[in-house]
Amino acid sequence: MARSGPKRISHFICALGLVCICAFSAAGQDTVHGLWVWKTPAALASPSSVTSLRDFCRAQHITEVYLSFSHDAKANEANIDQTLASTIRELHKSGIRVEALLSSTDADQAGKHREKLLGHTQEVLAFNVSHPRSAFDGVHLDVEPQQRPENKGAGNLRFLPDLAETFREVRKLAESARLSLNADIQNKLLKGDIDQRRMLLTSVPRLTLMLYELSSPNDGASTAQKTQKLRSESQRFIGMAYAGIDDADVAKLSIALRTPDYEGLMPEMLETVDRTLGSNPHYLGWAWHSWNDSSESDAAGTP
Repeated sequence: MARSGPKRISHFICALGLVCICAFSAAGQDTVHGLWVWKTPAALASPSSVTSLRDFCRAQHITEVYLSFSHDAKANEANIDQTLASTIRELHKSGIRVEALLSSTDADQAGKHREKLLGHTQEVLAFNVSHPRSAFDGVHLDVEPQQRPENKGAGNLRFLPDLAETFREVRKLAESARLSLNADIQNKLLKGDIDQRRMLLTSVPRLTLMLYELSSPNDGASTAQKTQKLRSESQRFIGMAYAGIDDADVAKLSIALRTPDYEGLMPEMLETVDRTLGSNPHYLGWAWHSWNDSSESDAAGTP
């Protein structure tokens, strides 16, 4: 019996090691690394383009992809569904989540505009019912009321209550089908007062801040300067978002960067975001806009 002690200790250490490894893996999976794909039917029309997308995601540690979704072109609906289904299946094989990307400039407005977005959300749910083995994992909203002339200007957030209501309506549909929901936002939405920010942060479980135009390839700044600016601004905006708000049900925040701002430095800049905000409890991860701008996409024949 005395000889079995070391064995028990050895087994315990091995088990503890496995627990630690599993915990580490689970923690890693909690950090979102997203990627937009626009004009999905054209961008992913060939099997080689789907393979290129999958390989790009693997190489860049992408954990979820946002595929643009629209059934406006009814004549091609069957072909679109086939492209989506085959792409989702291929990405799922690599453990990559897929969200249906819905976009609008006016879906914040009650009435026909909001109803159109809700109709598209219902189409996502119907797609999932028809394709149970290649179903979307979530809905991703790109609603941009700030693009309309009446909503431009610093501090002009009069559209926010309607936008939050739209988010809540889509959330009801998504959660009824056990789908995640994420919404893109521009930085001026985080500059509102505490009530405005609380309204936004409680309307949807996940938000993605489009942190664009901090740098450009020809601005003369060094990589170190670009990195420091990104570090400073990402900290500033996540701090601004949650200042004074300690509600338990607020959204987590991803930080999105775009290829035209950093070109070949994108992987390094995205890693900077992870290193800078990784310990912040409100941080969800980063997102890359977009695959359509990448050389891999061009090589696959994306227009």
